[in-house]
Amino acid sequence: MNKSSEAVLLRIFIGESDEHQGKKLYRHIIERLKKEGIAGATVLRGIEGFGKTSHIHTNSILRLSTDMPIVIEVTDTKENIARVRPFLDSVIKEGLMTEEKVRIIFYEGNKKDTTT
Repeated sequence: MNKSSEAVLLRIFIGESDEHQGKKLYRHIIERLKKEGIAGATVLRGIEGFGKTSHIHTNSILRLSTDMPIVIEVTDTKENIARVRPFLDSVIKEGLMTEEKVRIIFYEGNKKDTTT
């Protein structure tokens, strides 16, 4: 049986070379979100993109960039996302975030019957 619930999807757009106190910013964010008990987060590395500077970052062999786009997708309740926002606001110096309501569908798989 599948279960579903309302949640918030927060997308954080930063650069791969962004750092916080000598550590990659995306790693710092992920470690802190895990410590805070956030339900889930995934780091995605883009193959090409641009931001407000309109400078295209690409992994093309002709224009190899060392600052690829990074997107961190974070999913949890509205309350938990609101609780970690001050932390995110304090460590993200350049980038942007989007937030939207989502419905999470949980797939639990088949549970084995251990009574036989």
